[in-house]
Amino acid sequence: MNVSDLLTETYDRLPDLVRAAVEGLSPEQLRHETAPGHNSIGWLVWHLTRVQDHHVADVLDAQQIWVSGDWADRFGLTADPDNTGYGHSPAQVATVRPESAQALIDYYGAVASRTGKFLAGLRPADLDRVVDEGWDPPVTLGVRLVSVAEDDLQHVGQAAYVRGLLETG
Repeated sequence: MNVSDLLTETYDRLPDLVRAAVEGLSPEQLRHETAPGHNSIGWLVWHLTRVQDHHVADVLDAQQIWVSGDWADRFGLTADPDNTGYGHSPAQVATVRPESAQALIDYYGAVASRTGKFLAGLRPADLDRVVDEGWDPPVTLGVRLVSVAEDDLQHVGQAAYVRGLLETG
């Protein structure tokens, strides 16, 4: 298996996981906190999508999907390209208000589509390109892509867990 196929296999699992975590939930369920200050399903899926959108747009030197169209409006937010949810306080988490599960599915789908096209063209040598010199050691494309996948998989798992609590609670 080549590196492009391996990364594609990893990222291609996420859309179904996102859909399973949110499909059929009401806006209220998407915003439900299991305890005060806990991350909601809607925030978790929005955040994992924002991180992927932000980081992939950066390595492509392209505009984030978030700032095009009406994505931000569908979440009750402004189209701030720097707002990925990283470091959000509980009050900030509560401001993420997806209008529906479909808004989360659609936004993730748009981001995943762009990521998939990018991954399809990768060559092994591409993974050694430094994409962020703000760290020591500098971050390569390969490290960034693994980091995004790891973050997304953790958060979608958390969203699925919270959904399970909602359904059994």
